[in-house]
Amino acid sequence: MKFLDEAKIYLESGKGGAGCVSFRREKYIDMGGPNGGNGGRGGHIIFECVENLNTLIDFRYTQHFRAKIGHHGQGSNKFGKDGKDLIVKVPLGTVILDEDKETVLADMMVPGERMIFLKGGDGGFGNAHFKSATNRAPRKCLPGWPGDERAVWLRLKLIADSGIIGLPNSGKSTFLSAVSRAKPKIADYPFTTLIPNLGVINFYDNEFVMADIPGLIEGAHEGHGLGMRFLGHVERTSVLLHLIDMTQDDIVGAYKTVREELEAYGGNLAEKPEVIALNKMDALGQELAEDQRNILSKFIRKKVHILSAVSGEGVENILSEIWRHIEKRHI
Repeated sequence: MKFLDEAKIYLESGKGGAGCVSFRREKYIDMGGPNGGNGGRGGHIIFECVENLNTLIDFRYTQHFRAKIGHHGQGSNKFGKDGKDLIVKVPLGTVILDEDKETVLADMMVPGERMIFLKGGDGGFGNAHFKSATNRAPRKCLPGWPGDERAVWLRLKLIADSGIIGLPNSGKSTFLSAVSRAKPKIADYPFTTLIPNLGVINFYDNEFVMADIPGLIEGAHEGHGLGMRFLGHVERTSVLLHLIDMTQDDIVGAYKTVREELEAYGGNLAEKPEVIALNKMDALGQELAEDQRNILSKFIRKKVHILSAVSGEGVENILSEIWRHIEKRHI
């Protein structure tokens, strides 16, 4: 299944049914009077949040959604049937935005949650509605009220407890595949990861979800690279794992680049708890890995871990630190 995290759709609720002009006509009953029924209400547009979806790909092929119109009223005081509501199913974590792509109209966070987004038009009155002491035989009825129309953007923000960030080729996908059953694409060239990946991690008796997004590069907040587009998928996380390739020449610069892009993105990402780890210690050895850790720790004045996602060394300590932050948030 292809991954799509943003889509524009067009919605239209149903028009109300028209009222009816009718008079009672039966043998031996004089002046039966008006008996035209009202029209039915048009169908609503309803968003429903479901758990078994994890992409918006269906909205690439179906972009227009129209609810059914209400049925017309009939004689014998028969009211028209309401139009059938149209239920639009979206994945958990979908944000509904106005056309400006900034104004949040709804945030679907609860499985099974339903929200009437556009109400259907009311049905028109039949002539029985207008009967009065001074107007015993009205020949007036009203058409149904029109429904609402609106174009909106859907943006998916995956629900994860933790997220992995870093420059391209820092070993994010390798780490995720090592600690979960996720099978992201792994190769020795930049931007191997083109879409976010989710993995479920079992850590002793605990379980949490981790998201891996494409690597960030300098200028990502201006549209360079791929990572900035997908940072929304780690907005809801409790903690971020910042992986840095310890084999590169400038580990301090690598750390600063990612931090600057987080601050430029906003969304309180820069304020989230962060576990910092130097990856690929298997390529340098214990002594050189410790030197790299001391260099980075001295500069940023924060705790720095070292690990190897390939050999598994140091991974358990990282997971323990991540779980500590997740558990603290849930208390």
